[in-house]
Amino acid sequence: GELAGLGHLTFPLLAATLLASFGSSLLYGYNLAVVNSPAVHIKAFYNATWSQRYGQSPSQDLLTVMYSLTVSVFALGGLVGSFPVGMLVTRYGSTLLVFLASALMGFSRYLASPEMVIVGRFVTGLHSGICLSVVPMYLGEIAPKNLRGFLGLVPSIFICLGVFSAQVLGLPELLGEDGYWPLFLSLVVIPASLQLLLLHWFPESPRYLLIEKNNVRGATDALRWFLGKDDVRDVLEEMREEQRSLSSLETISVWQLLRDGSVRWQTLSVVVINMGMQLSGIDAIWFYTNTIFQHAGIPGPEIPYTTVGTGAIEVLAGLLGVSCFTIEKLGRRPLIIIGFSFMGFCCAGITLALVLQATVPWMRYLSVACVIGIIAGFCMGPAGVPFLMTAELFKQSHRPAAYIVGGSLNWLSNFTVGFVFPFLQMSAGAFCYLVFCGVCVLVALYVYLVIPETKNKTFVEISQIFATRRPFLAAPAGAVKMVPLGGYGALENSSLELSGSSRA
Repeated sequence: GELAGLGHLTFPLLAATLLASFGSSLLYGYNLAVVNSPAVHIKAFYNATWSQRYGQSPSQDLLTVMYSLTVSVFALGGLVGSFPVGMLVTRYGSTLLVFLASALMGFSRYLASPEMVIVGRFVTGLHSGICLSVVPMYLGEIAPKNLRGFLGLVPSIFICLGVFSAQVLGLPELLGEDGYWPLFLSLVVIPASLQLLLLHWFPESPRYLLIEKNNVRGATDALRWFLGKDDVRDVLEEMREEQRSLSSLETISVWQLLRDGSVRWQTLSVVVINMGMQLSGIDAIWFYTNTIFQHAGIPGPEIPYTTVGTGAIEVLAGLLGVSCFTIEKLGRRPLIIIGFSFMGFCCAGITLALVLQATVPWMRYLSVACVIGIIAGFCMGPAGVPFLMTAELFKQSHRPAAYIVGGSLNWLSNFTVGFVFPFLQMSAGAFCYLVFCGVCVLVALYVYLVIPETKNKTFVEISQIFATRRPFLAAPAGAVKMVPLGGYGALENSSLELSGSSRA
């Protein structure tokens, strides 16, 4: 059974991965960056429609709130979509959401309605929330053990590609001009339609068919199709073993997951990594790239091209991170530690550059380099690994609840950064990046201290490592747990409560 979970990359496996990522992660990346270049035009539209309705211009603060809401409401949609209700939406239903959103945003200008833009952003978020919960789970289930890392990181390349395509289309020569932003926002309909057309040729995940539906025939056919071989008995046996160990267990709820002492470290790890991923400042950079470059003193006409340059580097960094070589040779843990540490270093660099740029003119190039560094660091590890790790740290019975916890914290943090960053930048100036720097360092430290390597291990082996870790960490629990959670306020009390109960 040692080689049961090992397989080679077949065409159906690759096609399913690419198509699933194309319709979900690409759209997610596109929607993150699409509000960046037309910001000026959208604000002007809000200003004009407000003046028409109420006979006076909105105040600068109100305009900032409206625009921050437009940017960040996408993440609120994602939050709602990541809840279990989202799981009930079929693959067709979620694609219809994109059509709706696209129509709302596309006609918003014609109907002089800023509300349509905001609701449209919320609905695209809803679609992304559903997809980003379902797709990593699907990929984690169809991938043989040795390819789990490679296939699990493909979506992160597509996120980078989505961001890049939005940056390119936002150039003044393409859709960056004032008249085109409604079209620019509603282009999301194209990848969604393609995915809808092609996806029904693909089977469900074999693990899902066998364990949830008890459909042995379907699972065998799906495995043969994905793995490209006739004899799939050993793989089926491994799944059956998991099914037997699960038959006595029910799928647990989020509340049960949070109270389950046996997976406390895994749950805490999912919390820290998912919040850290978004609070690392990456969202601020995607949502507000142009504003950041403006503050860094890059001349106005050059900004869109600088942004596209960063996007291109980002795609290369994503490819580097996903290249089978790094994730399967290095493992997940080093990638996260290196990625977060590097991002923290670059956040500190941006602060330094912005503080010194008045006296040292070439500092503006350092801030561009640091923005690129943060993106590269993010795409190397933190972009895809957290989703993959959530799938790898938990058994099937705990996995859906873990995805809900990870996903909802991910989106909440995304919303917080998107909404608060413009105000943080106004009040703290250059020093706002030090907040992100602190988060990155703390997450890297936590991963280094707590999370084991999950590469090529079965779910059962991984939970055994954590089980041995619990008594080992129980004595200095307060000391260890408090460090990584320093930045997260409300969780401190719960960690004290947990460290109390783990001794019981």
